[in-house]
Amino acid sequence: MTRFRPFAAALILAAALPVAASAHPPIAAEEAAANFERDRADILAMAGNYHVGFNMQESTRWDPTYEVLEPKRSGGNEVVRVIEDTGRRIVLQHMLVITDDNDKTFVIKHWRQDWEYEPARVLVYADRNRWQWEDVPEKMRTGRWSQTVWQVDDSPRYGGWGQFETQAGIRRWRSNWTWRPLARRDAVRNPAYDRYYSINRHQLSPDGWIHWQDNTKMGIKGGKLVPIVQEYVLNTYIKYDDYDVKAADDYWAATRDYWAAVRAEWDRVAREKGGIAIEEQADTGTVVSGRLLEIADEVQERKLTTAKAIAEAKKLIETNTKTL
Repeated sequence: MTRFRPFAAALILAAALPVAASAHPPIAAEEAAANFERDRADILAMAGNYHVGFNMQESTRWDPTYEVLEPKRSGGNEVVRVIEDTGRRIVLQHMLVITDDNDKTFVIKHWRQDWEYEPARVLVYADRNRWQWEDVPEKMRTGRWSQTVWQVDDSPRYGGWGQFETQAGIRRWRSNWTWRPLARRDAVRNPAYDRYYSINRHQLSPDGWIHWQDNTKMGIKGGKLVPIVQEYVLNTYIKYDDYDVKAADDYWAATRDYWAAVRAEWDRVAREKGGIAIEEQADTGTVVSGRLLEIADEVQERKLTTAKAIAEAKKLIETNTKTL
């Protein structure tokens, strides 16, 4: 396994992030074919109804002047649905279901994960306000899956490629090293770091599944990008449906055509503009995120037709993105 060693690695310029890599050898075609359906089953098994625990802990500080944050834990109820499955491509949509003190239920469209088998390229985070296409080395495509993670407004967050593997009797998907923008929990604090360099893992458990991340938080000092602190994130998805699951399914039934058009528009921009360049905003992810989510609410409440909602969303995305 390639390990990122901050003190051994040369410091890198902020304007030129290195291409993330993997030390795993190529997968033989026979092995890939034998594992394809098992890979698919593991991805599809992440769909369901869950109680989620979000556990974040900064550990080793690489910058001696940095004060390590106290561990943070939170949680909630989350519905995960398969919204596309073509065989070699699977899309999972997450939705948070929140009940307030007055027993009123709210649905918040959460993140999305797209899985693609043997991809030629992946949309990855490149630098502040910019996501660009990165080719997957041809010899590393066979038998591998990419995972692209999208934010609440279906704008990109990060992407990577990797393989399913079994170690110590546990099967998991492991990504290559990937760059990521700050999560809102960090961005709103204006911290000493402004991006993460990460490995991403997904694995099934008897109770559901886990998503865990190894994040090196990086910041610019003296004009160079340097490691600030290490963070470990473990998100546990435990099978659970003693909450208003129907609220999430009702939300999706009312808004899925709108969100399908939004996804298609982000895809068009990425394809025609050479990637996606849009201003990041600390509290929402992107500058258009708040309004895109409001539009969906207005569609569900029948204050806005789906056609008008789509037209407004397309205009927002087009006018706020640039050609790379």
